[in-house]
Amino acid sequence: MTTIGEALIQELERRAVDCVFGIPGVHTIEMYRGLASSGIRHVTPRHEQGAAFMADGYARASGKPGVAFVITGPGFTNTLTAMAQARADSVPMLVVSGVNALDTLGRGLGHLHELPDQLGLSRSVALAAERISCAADLIPALERVFAAITSARPGPVHIELPLDVAGLPFEATAREPAPVQRRSVDTGAVARAAELLNSAKQPVVLAGGGSIAAADKIRALAERLDAPVVQTVNARGAMFGHPLGVPASPSLRSIRDLIAAADVVLALGTELGPTDYDMYDDGNAARMQNLIRVDICGDQLARHPAELPIQADATAFLGGVMDAVTPRSGDGAARAETARTAARAEIGMDMGAAVDMLDALRTALPNALSIGDSTQPIYAGNLYYDHDRPGGWFNSATGYGALGYGIPAAIGAAIAQPDVPVTCLVGDGGAQFSLPEVMTAVDESLPVVFIIWNSRGYLEIDRSMQAANVTVVGCDPTPPDFELTAKSFGVPYVSCALEPGDLTAALHRCREQNGPSVIEVRAYESYNSEQESTVNA
Repeated sequence: MTTIGEALIQELERRAVDCVFGIPGVHTIEMYRGLASSGIRHVTPRHEQGAAFMADGYARASGKPGVAFVITGPGFTNTLTAMAQARADSVPMLVVSGVNALDTLGRGLGHLHELPDQLGLSRSVALAAERISCAADLIPALERVFAAITSARPGPVHIELPLDVAGLPFEATAREPAPVQRRSVDTGAVARAAELLNSAKQPVVLAGGGSIAAADKIRALAERLDAPVVQTVNARGAMFGHPLGVPASPSLRSIRDLIAAADVVLALGTELGPTDYDMYDDGNAARMQNLIRVDICGDQLARHPAELPIQADATAFLGGVMDAVTPRSGDGAARAETARTAARAEIGMDMGAAVDMLDALRTALPNALSIGDSTQPIYAGNLYYDHDRPGGWFNSATGYGALGYGIPAAIGAAIAQPDVPVTCLVGDGGAQFSLPEVMTAVDESLPVVFIIWNSRGYLEIDRSMQAANVTVVGCDPTPPDFELTAKSFGVPYVSCALEPGDLTAALHRCREQNGPSVIEVRAYESYNSEQESTVNA
């Protein structure tokens, strides 16, 4: 007899799921009955939030939905932060949870891990949330949640399986997964877009995370248009080293000037949100003339007025418009170079020094996946940094902005791309949110280099409080001894100063090792020196 729990695993395999991140519990035992005999790899994090962040990193690196298995109640609520990050960044993620017996739900009887309305809580974040109440529910529910993350703008979805249902016989008839339905591109809208682009004298392309899969086509169109391409954080790598590439934040004044001067703007797969376009919250995001906006999500298109909104996948749109655009030559490369030079100068010396470190990291580990959360080099790179791999630079410092993301997401990415170098950039504060997850990398023998930028506190918040004339409180949590921490994990440890050459040497030492390693960048030494210089002056 096949149970519903076992059938769930079989159906996930049929949908090309090959890895799940989860912590088993009494509410998910029946799911694990099927998992043990399947071809799906199970990875055990140290916290359910880590499981979902790993699923996020896996999804971004693989292009497939990441899957997390968690228990009901605290197991599920621990994933909500990660689900919200995935929602903000359009990352496909399936969270499968247990839930208490059907006849107890919503009654407040005091059962273990009970929530008043777990499914309702899920629906506040998830694109779709389903409960499997009987065998006949399983396949339709799976089809609905997979359709939600494969046929439109991706994000998190949730399925809950009640404790008294998971072990019941699965009597429904299995069927082939429904094919993904892609929205066709409006040929009339494509023709109108080509007309606008052909009439432009100074076009600019805005590439967002929703366009990164079309990096080759973006480059080809940019060359035909002779148009600079501004890449948001999640689109970095799309134009690496290209004369028309502008790997800088559109929140910078110099990049806003470039966009405002354009007579036609083509925005591809970008939500035009403030964490990319107005991160300083000054209300001065660039005004865009003749905006052609291409997005897979109709709701997203409705949120910002455009001269020509086109609901389409970026790859499909670019394939349709390419031949209708007349090749040209002009000053596109010069405009891009002017914007790059001004943006690099605009970020200042501190951020510029962090970008130098990132450049050294890229040179030492070419074609790597570089993942992180909110810390100085990530902030700097989000402002200005040209990564050498499309989709290889991602972090949680934009969108939802969750700390604790970097370490588990890097682990998920390393599992998705085992032959690609993976680095994780986190601050000492953010590292302490999820430091135990390093042991998951140890268990899985993953050669992730965890780079901890140790400023001994929440430096950015400290500076922001000072700038607002607020007495600094709560910004100096004492970090652990990272050398001893690495030793307790059984992983190699290297310490280096805030110099690109020192980081390069440390990276080479770590890459000689098998499995994960930790590099501590002693950033506090430089910051303390700056403070002393200011005082002495």
